[in-house]
Amino acid sequence: MSFYQSLQEQTQAEREYLLAAPIFAEVLAGRISLDSYVAFLAQAYHHVKHTVPLLMACGARLPERLEWLREAIAEYIEEEYGHQEWILNDIRACGADAEAVRRGTPNLPTELMVSYVYDRIARDNPVSFFGMVNVLEGTSIALATQAAAIIQDRLQLPAQAFSYLTSHGSLDISHVEFFKTLMDRLDDPADQAAVVHTARVVYRLYGDLFRSLPLSGENQHAAV
Repeated sequence: MSFYQSLQEQTQAEREYLLAAPIFAEVLAGRISLDSYVAFLAQAYHHVKHTVPLLMACGARLPERLEWLREAIAEYIEEEYGHQEWILNDIRACGADAEAVRRGTPNLPTELMVSYVYDRIARDNPVSFFGMVNVLEGTSIALATQAAAIIQDRLQLPAQAFSYLTSHGSLDISHVEFFKTLMDRLDDPADQAAVVHTARVVYRLYGDLFRSLPLSGENQHAAV
């Protein structure tokens, strides 16, 4: 079994915890509210803005034996740079205050997720970062495109409100294939264990991020 396949098997329980978050059932049932969608985008902004800094931190700490992975990180940085601004544009297209989101603070699970990955890179093993990649890219491929279509139909929002979800959905499948290739080259047991452990924790924290979002029956506007 390849390491990528093993990673999916070893994190199945945590992935199921994420997918059991009530907001996903709301979306699939077409009950999503504008408040819920904007709240999701706000939390996405507060973790996506750290993607490039995390990549840089990871790349700076990789040992020479993983130079091939540092090269891949350089490619990731070029691909990922500026995506947080796409999210703010989506928020504006929803009629919400993007600058308030920019100035705001994340929900606790979002803050903990980002902080945890910074800590894993600095304190344990920089390859840990790819546990987070596994969670975010895998979840996006599975859900983003379908969710965007349902939310747009339910809320009658313009296509300009979905640049983040649509760009990180099924159209982004090449990223997952690239990630599989990288993980299957990762042959050191300590590196593999670091990725698995981080993925397990990030699945939990990302699941809590989704649990922190207001549901359609809750008259909240948590994002702004």
